[in-house]
Amino acid sequence: MDRIENVEHLEDLLSQPTEGAVQALGALDGDLIILGVAGKMGPSLARMALRVSERAGVRRRVIGVARFSESAIEAQLRAYGIETIRCDLLDPSQLDTLPEAPNVVFMTGMKFGATGQEGRTWAMNCWLPGMVCRKYRRSRIVAFSTGNVYGLTPVALGGSVESDPLHPVGEYAQSCLGRERMFDYFSRANDIPMSLLRLNYATEMRYGVLVDIAQRVRQGHPVDVTMGHLNALWQADANAMALASFAHIRTPPMVLNLAGPELLSVRRVAEEFAERFGRSLVIEGTESSDALLSNAQQAHRLFGYPRVSAGQMMAWIADWLERGGETHGKPTHFEVRHGQY
Repeated sequence: MDRIENVEHLEDLLSQPTEGAVQALGALDGDLIILGVAGKMGPSLARMALRVSERAGVRRRVIGVARFSESAIEAQLRAYGIETIRCDLLDPSQLDTLPEAPNVVFMTGMKFGATGQEGRTWAMNCWLPGMVCRKYRRSRIVAFSTGNVYGLTPVALGGSVESDPLHPVGEYAQSCLGRERMFDYFSRANDIPMSLLRLNYATEMRYGVLVDIAQRVRQGHPVDVTMGHLNALWQADANAMALASFAHIRTPPMVLNLAGPELLSVRRVAEEFAERFGRSLVIEGTESSDALLSNAQQAHRLFGYPRVSAGQMMAWIADWLERGGETHGKPTHFEVRHGQY
C-alpha cells in the first residue's frame, strides 16, 4: 500500500487486529474495560478490542474510561460501538463506581508537564495503580509502562532487555518505576495475573518520533542527533501486542518490551526524510554512545514481528505530511536525555 488516504483510512488500519490478539481475547470471558482510553493510543486499542471480540465470536462490552476533556474522542468511541464512562480516576469515589470487569487495560499515566507537577505525576503513576488494583483485584490486568525505566544504555548493546537493571532518570521515569512496583506488589499480594508493557515508541501518521523528525526536516529546522538512536513501533502493532499479552499474564507480572525490531539512527532517518522532501538537512550535535533503547525480541517471539516496518512508516509519514495530513501537535521529546518533561 503506497499511501494512507485520510484519517478514516488511518483509523481503520490502526484498529486492524492480529491473529494473536484474536486468539488471546477469544479465550477470555467477560467484559473489557480500558482505563485512560482518551490518550493517543486508547481509541484505536478500544476499537481493535471490539473488532477482535467480533472476529472471535465473543459477545462482550468494551468500555472506555477517561475524563474526556475532548468530547470528540468520546463521540468517536461511541460511534464505533464502545461504551464510555466519564471519570476522574484520581477521585476514589468515582473510581469505586466503575463497573466490574474481568479484563482491564491500564493506559493512564502522566509524562508531559511532569516537571513542575511532580506531586500529580507521582499520584497518577504510583498511587492510582494501587487504587486500580484494589478496585480490580479479581480481574486480569494488562498495564502499559515505558522503556524510560531502563535509562540510557550503550547503543552497542542493541537495547535493554527485560532482565536488565533499571536506572530511571528524572521524576517521570522514577514514578513509572514506582507504577511497576505497585502493580508487582498487588499482583503478588492479591494473586492478580498481569502483564507490564514497556513501550518504546508507538508511531502513526499524526504523532511519534518519526513524525517529529520528519516535521523538523520539512520545516527546515535543525535535527539534534545527540540522542542518536531510537526505536519506533507501528501503533497498531503495539496495540495488538498489548491485547495478545492477555494470553501471557501471570503472577508476578509478565514484563515485556514493546518496540520495533530496527535500531534506527536519527541521522539516517533525517537524511531519508530530507531526500523524500527535497530539503536541505541541518544537523546539530554529535551522536552519544548511549540512548534510550529497548530490545523487544521476547515480544517478537511471542507475537511475531511487527506488520509495518520503519521504512514503510517513513514512506507513509512523508506522503501524509506532503499532502497536508493532520497531526496531533504533541511532540514526543525523544531527544531529552536529562529525564525532565
